[in-house]
Amino acid sequence: MTEQKNKRVALILGGSGGIGKAVVEKLVKEDYAVAIHYASNQDKAETLVNTIVASGGQAISVQGDIADEVAMSNAFNRVENYFGGIDVVVNTAGIMKLSPIAALDLADFDQIHRTNVRGTIVISQQAALKVRKGGAIINFSTSVTRTNFPNYGAYAASKAAVESLTLILARELRGKDITVNAVAPGPTATPLFLTGKDDAMIEHLAQATPLERLGQPEDIAETVAFLAGPARWVNGQVIFTNGGLA
Repeated sequence: MTEQKNKRVALILGGSGGIGKAVVEKLVKEDYAVAIHYASNQDKAETLVNTIVASGGQAISVQGDIADEVAMSNAFNRVENYFGGIDVVVNTAGIMKLSPIAALDLADFDQIHRTNVRGTIVISQQAALKVRKGGAIINFSTSVTRTNFPNYGAYAASKAAVESLTLILARELRGKDITVNAVAPGPTATPLFLTGKDDAMIEHLAQATPLERLGQPEDIAETVAFLAGPARWVNGQVIFTNGGLA
């Protein structure tokens, strides 16, 4: 257990890269102790932990499949045992595979929903039981639940489920002083978004926002930090962090 027990503690699922890494770095700047979850890329997670610790911060890594309830119970327990408790859970972990609905491989559909929907349920169960009073649970959706881009059917369906789960959990935690919200990014320059898109498509999506650029992971992390800390009157909401994408 750490000596500094006064820090707020955040567990970031999918925290070793992309938006998750930006969230980790932002919360460390906000003086959080952080637990960085990874599924398979231990080297990236450990490198990030070492960088934070070398700079005077507090960090550990935890591993596991977010859809595996035993693995996630063990991960949450490790964070609690190490830091003394958990105040914030941010679930950025997810997968995306694109296909027209008519041609969708149902094996891909099952994989998407196992990670994005079952994984959110598993994390939400653990968070609902273990986040301390005054804490926050933050899930991740997507702006495609509103923009309805072609080829995103399976992914958007999974994230629509995440939105519903989030809003219901917020109401189920009545009286516990725990906020539950979802962040719904628009086009953001991460490997998850960029993979499989040519330059013309990326530029088209960048120009679709009034700000005429892609979002950066740091843009999304700003919203997460707001919901994690000062935003105690924001609860049961989906925050579209997308630069004005219609």
